[in-house]
Amino acid sequence: MKRITFYLDFISPYAWLAFERLPEVLEGLTYSVTYQSVLLGALLQQHGNPGPAGIAPKRDWTYRHVTWLGHAQGTPLQMPARHPFNPLPLLRQALACSDDGSINRYVAGTVLRHVWQGGADALDPARLATLAEALAEQVRPGQDVNSDGPKALLRANTEAAQAAGVFGVPAFGVDGKLFWGLDGLPMLRAYLDGDAWFDGPAWDAVSQLPSGLPGKP
Repeated sequence: MKRITFYLDFISPYAWLAFERLPEVLEGLTYSVTYQSVLLGALLQQHGNPGPAGIAPKRDWTYRHVTWLGHAQGTPLQMPARHPFNPLPLLRQALACSDDGSINRYVAGTVLRHVWQGGADALDPARLATLAEALAEQVRPGQDVNSDGPKALLRANTEAAQAAGVFGVPAFGVDGKLFWGLDGLPMLRAYLDGDAWFDGPAWDAVSQLPSGLPGKP
């Protein structure tokens, strides 16, 4: 059985779309998924990437695009009242439900729906209280959203993701290979199906391709 690590940050609409799409894409396969919440901002900062929201025209396009993608794939998606926002309260709430940094699908889905369904403010205090109540039975003994435990797990998850080469979310790790983005799901499926392309040189060859820009390796 293949074991997939799903790296996500709840601030990402593509993570929500991929979360909903994954079971359909992998239908008929035997696999397990470990959900690892990470801090997207730290991944972007590592590579000097401002992210889509850091470029005004790209921000508009991204929000327009994901809203249409939700419509096209039948996944309810409404932009929250404010975006981007600080996802730390949501990440820590999710990781209060974990002993080892992984969260189950129920926890991941509950937090993602909190953000991406209804169009409300993801950080509204009353809504955060309702979210905490919905996850209360999932919280691990000794963990609390404001304790050091979830903070340490988030730091460890993010550092492990960086070490694995994760540069954005959603990302999917399996057998030492990394598949990025909602549009990477068909490629992930092909790999799990045993597509012979992955036995050839193309996967590794691209990393040896030199850049034609001055000062770039």
